[in-house]
Amino acid sequence: MPSPELIAVVLAAGKGTRMMSDLPKVLVPVLGRPMIEYVLDTLEQAGSVQTVVVVGYRAADVQTTLATRSNLTFVEQREQLGTGHAVQVCADVLKRYTNAAVLVVAGDSPMLRADSVQKVFAEFQASCASCLLGTAHRDNPFGLGRIVRDAAGNFAGIVEEKDASPEQKQITEVNLSCYLFHCGDLLDALSKLQNNNAQCEFYLTDVPAILQRAGKKIVALPVLKPSEALSINTPTELAAVEAELLRQRSKKYDPGVGDE
Repeated sequence: MPSPELIAVVLAAGKGTRMMSDLPKVLVPVLGRPMIEYVLDTLEQAGSVQTVVVVGYRAADVQTTLATRSNLTFVEQREQLGTGHAVQVCADVLKRYTNAAVLVVAGDSPMLRADSVQKVFAEFQASCASCLLGTAHRDNPFGLGRIVRDAAGNFAGIVEEKDASPEQKQITEVNLSCYLFHCGDLLDALSKLQNNNAQCEFYLTDVPAILQRAGKKIVALPVLKPSEALSINTPTELAAVEAELLRQRSKKYDPGVGDE
């Protein structure tokens, strides 16, 4: 069987009110470049043949900034009704690629690395999974969704911090919003998403559970580096990402600097 094409969806519709900037969040500069540029570079290096960018707040500014990039399609999320809804609005585009592998990532995660994406994609193909989550272990997992496994070590679900039991809060393997789906299965699950939660939003984190209930194979692979857990929601987190990027750049010239 031929390998599936790799298609990417980048969630980039948010305003990012905590960034203290009027810019769309994904256009906030990281070491002088809009943070989404790092994500798109990574996807291109990893072999994505088409990337769908979900825009919302000041959509025209995001599109103008990225106008010179190739293989991009923009889809507007006019109402921000959750991460699941952001992927739902891409359905008409994704229907062209029903046999493809669809990688869904956040536009505010400039630390995502191409080699990690390639490992996730390779395992996705080898495992014949319907959904593969790229995860990581964090010494301090506070605030992040925990990956719950059964007694055999298989994926059993994602539990958010606010819903986690004291035992589950001790889990160090965390969800980093890096999902790879079989496109046809993803589209089917998106049609079944519900918003019966306190925020009345549609969550992408519910999709693996929908697929698992349908008998599909779900795999969680802790292949992401700790630094890839650094997303940007505040100026403090922006400073941390910039410091880590500078540290990684220095490694290229100083082999004595330790790896992550």
